[in-house]
Amino acid sequence: MESGAGKHWTEEEVKALLSVWSEKNIRKQLHGTLRNKGIFIYIAKRLQELGVCRDWKQCRAKYKNLKYEYRTVKYAHNSGDVTKTMKFFHDLDAILRYEPVTQLAAEENGRCSATEAQLNTSPTTESAQEMPGDTAEEDSVSNMSEDLRVGDTKKVSDSDDVTVNTTPENQAALRITKETPMTKIFEDEGDFAHSTPAALETTQIKKETIDIDDDSISTTSEDRSCTPVTKRMVGTDNHIPLEEAQNHFKVITVNDTGAGKHWSDNEVRALINIWSDEKIQQMLEGATRNKEIFEEIARRLMKRGIDRDWKQCRTKYKNLKYEYRALQKENEHLGNPRRKMRFYDEVDCILRRQPLGPSGWGCESSSLLSVSVGDVTANTGSLSIKRKTWNDEVSPVPLKKSASENTIFHFQKLLTERVHTVTEGKNLLLERLCKQEEMQDLNRTQLYADPSAIQQVPAPVAAAVAMAPAASDLKLGKKVNEGKTKEVYELPDIPGCVLMQSKDQITAGNAARKDRMEGKAAISNTTTSCVFQLLQEAGIKTAFVRKQSDTAFIAAHCEMIPIEWVCRRIATGSFLKRNPGVKEGYKFYPPKIEMFYKDDANNDPQWSEEQLIEAKFCFAGLTIGQTEVDIMARSTQAIFEILEKSWQPQNCTLVDLKIEFGVNILTKEIVLADVIDNDSWRLWPSGDRSQQKDKQSYRDLKEVTPEALQMVKRNFEWVAERVELLLKTKSQGRVVVLMGSPSDLSHCEKIKKACAAFGIPCELRVTSAHKGPDETLRIKAEYEGDGIPTVFVAVAGRSNGLGPVMSGNTAYPVVNCPPLSADWGTQDVWSSLRLPSGLGCPTTLSPDGAAQFAAQIFGLNNHLVWAKLRSNMLNTWISLKQADKKLRECTL
Repeated sequence: MESGAGKHWTEEEVKALLSVWSEKNIRKQLHGTLRNKGIFIYIAKRLQELGVCRDWKQCRAKYKNLKYEYRTVKYAHNSGDVTKTMKFFHDLDAILRYEPVTQLAAEENGRCSATEAQLNTSPTTESAQEMPGDTAEEDSVSNMSEDLRVGDTKKVSDSDDVTVNTTPENQAALRITKETPMTKIFEDEGDFAHSTPAALETTQIKKETIDIDDDSISTTSEDRSCTPVTKRMVGTDNHIPLEEAQNHFKVITVNDTGAGKHWSDNEVRALINIWSDEKIQQMLEGATRNKEIFEEIARRLMKRGIDRDWKQCRTKYKNLKYEYRALQKENEHLGNPRRKMRFYDEVDCILRRQPLGPSGWGCESSSLLSVSVGDVTANTGSLSIKRKTWNDEVSPVPLKKSASENTIFHFQKLLTERVHTVTEGKNLLLERLCKQEEMQDLNRTQLYADPSAIQQVPAPVAAAVAMAPAASDLKLGKKVNEGKTKEVYELPDIPGCVLMQSKDQITAGNAARKDRMEGKAAISNTTTSCVFQLLQEAGIKTAFVRKQSDTAFIAAHCEMIPIEWVCRRIATGSFLKRNPGVKEGYKFYPPKIEMFYKDDANNDPQWSEEQLIEAKFCFAGLTIGQTEVDIMARSTQAIFEILEKSWQPQNCTLVDLKIEFGVNILTKEIVLADVIDNDSWRLWPSGDRSQQKDKQSYRDLKEVTPEALQMVKRNFEWVAERVELLLKTKSQGRVVVLMGSPSDLSHCEKIKKACAAFGIPCELRVTSAHKGPDETLRIKAEYEGDGIPTVFVAVAGRSNGLGPVMSGNTAYPVVNCPPLSADWGTQDVWSSLRLPSGLGCPTTLSPDGAAQFAAQIFGLNNHLVWAKLRSNMLNTWISLKQADKKLRECTL
């Protein structure tokens, strides 16, 4: 559990946050930065220096809540209600006085409060609100037009999407406000219309608060912060009351695959485009069980590069229909549309069975800007313009020619030009953001030898390292610690990280014997970097970030737990002295786990679990209890087994291993830390102790001579050369997924994705054992002929003949993974389960299970795949252990 979880902000903590927030550079970054995660990481670090232990998510949630409360009170003061107040109002007023204040919605208040409550209780807890009849569906996000923030009349709107058409039947009333002269509007709109796209891009960045953080908690589809539910009409004071706004619509939310990924505008457009297909509409109207229809929609989306499952598509479809009907009903009741929804016109065309014109897709959204411009003075008449869809042609309005007519049409022209200019500017902005994303991804990829290692580096550390200077410009801070063979330095340019600098020194017997060995620092650094990279790619959480130089690497800053964990497969060394009667070579199944308290003065005494628990150590805010001891013990065994399996292809036996753990000061979780080099294990080539290549060869020296040290150095170099081979494998393997129909593509794509997580190549083929058995057998022979070990996965619904036919005609493993339907699944599955004698193809219904089955087969001869499987087992066990701890704490 993260430090501070379940604890509300005290007055001293809030004051510390405000003191950091009030700094000019912090205010400037918060106001002008699109990605503010790094800023809050920095704020959390500053708070730690002030004695406040809060993570970046808690800081961001508190920042948003304080800002919301301040703006609520400030708005009340501006409206004449001076009785409303809040704590720290004057401090916040000094910070935020120059920011615009608008009335905030109850929805935003709930969202901010829920965000802070979520972070203060359990950062992994997700809440979902479901509508009756739609349980277990995917997350869905409302597309109600809550994104227009109109501050004053001269802006007309901050929205990017504006339409004013002049057909009397289809336009909303256009009136000129009494408060704002028409000439003023024209001057401002004229300036805007003549703005260049480049200038507009800058304007967009300043005006729109686009929250695109990686860990955004917002539930709105466009995730713009401080977006009010109550809409203010241009030039008026008309609002939808907060009580009514809360009941205007419901949002169906579910938890399933892909939960938390909001629908972007492009994804919604693609869904609507598929929905507009006449065949799809007929199927949706005539079917009561529509799962297969939405599976087809999901497949079409997949072909367009959009990964959504059928539940997400169905939920989004229902939400769009619900919002459209709710809005239509309300507008009919009010007689004048006051609220809007995104993509209203497109949904309107589909449900009214009108053709969906292509012109509507040229703008980011066909949302309507309702402009009230009435009571024109001095020879102006009122002009009623009703709402119209984008694809309708604009027809002239039969009005008498007057000065006001020219004025109105001039105004329309300016708004049309504004739409075009805004669209160009928005595209430029989006292109710029995409390029920034690509550059950040490229930079992060270059930090590590393998991209898969990025996933194992904590997000705060990865963000800090991504902004770090080049290796030659890396600035060292104060020395944090110094051991017998290494030094640890702070890195001011990379908050939360340290530099681990190795020494050309070798010791034994708690430094009773100590010698300088030229080149040992580089050898040890190479060994440690390769071992940590292997473990990280497997999925083990480590402090390792990247190799910095020949003799140093960057690691996450951890508070070290003073325990050496030892895992033994073969009894040797000190174990024989402490356990007389046990012969050398005795093997432990499972490996033997021991722990030793780091105390050089007492020769590192052996401890029991009970001693460690009763010590009540606390590091970086994490108290070491039974759960933490169990996690370290289980992790020690898994790490040993992964390294033991990795050394087997080199015909080398890993006898025992010594490791240490620490608590990451940023993530507050236990990770493998320190180093794993040739001082940390015993290695016996061919299982022969006389050929040992580890530090034991130095311990066994009766006299240290230059020749003897050279012999020891050659052993260390031998290990350093071969440890690099641990990152590679000579074993080959692949998965071939055979689908009976292209309609099974989405199911097969999930299998392919799961195989990629294990590093296994996967190919997809379409063939039917019923309709073309000769072609099925030809494809089988094609893969049998190249000599690459292959696992076939048969994906066929209804009557599955594909799996049994393959199993009866190949010696390669075959597994059935049928995509069962809700209607006939209980009957169809028997074709995969009831097989003739002599056939042995197992059946799994889960795509992930099929990939894991193949990984377990390849893992027998591929240590890299086996390491991922072993790491998955460990991480699953740890997650259950931590969940149990949180549950018990809540119960108590």
